Amino acid sequence: MIADELDVLLVQDNPLEVELTLRPLRDLDPAWRIGVARDGEEALDYLLGRGAFRHRHAALQPRVVLLDLRLPRVDGIEVLRALRASPRAGAAPVVMMVPASEPRELAQCYQVGANSCVRKPVEFEEFYRTIQLIGRYWLERNLAPPLPEGRRGAAQGVTAAQRGGGAAGQPPAG
Repeated sequence: MIADELDVLLVQDNPLEVELTLRPLRDLDPAWRIGVARDGEEALDYLLGRGAFRHRHAALQPRVVLLDLRLPRVDGIEVLRALRASPRAGAAPVVMMVPASEPRELAQCYQVGANSCVRKPVEFEEFYRTIQLIGRYWLERNLAPPLPEGRRGAAQGVTAAQRGGGAAGQPPAG
């Protein structure tokens, strides 16, 4: 089961790619809350608060969604289209993970509303660095939108330094 509130929602069906993505994020900050949806339908249920995730209908969205382009049940483009059409999840930051720089697919991702498109590198070291760059930007540098009234004080948008700890191996800021 995916936790109710996350920093990152990874939407990926390939178990090897899940592990290759989780490792660099956890190496940056083990306190980041990361959940994994194994297909597009599970991601939509989680993000839209439906099905097995009805209980989180009013819960905060993840600080970033890492969305694979090619997924079973509902593909990444259709997941993104449904998110952007939803008043509840429409502003969730989405980084599309694409297997190659296919101009038609890239254009479609941006037309539907991707915040960013990142080519999945083939080499492990490059993949590791790419995922860490994404994590650093979206979870350490990006400023999340203000929380709605009544939600102030929730953890969304709080960096490791603000929680009292720096990134892995670094002292707290201050």
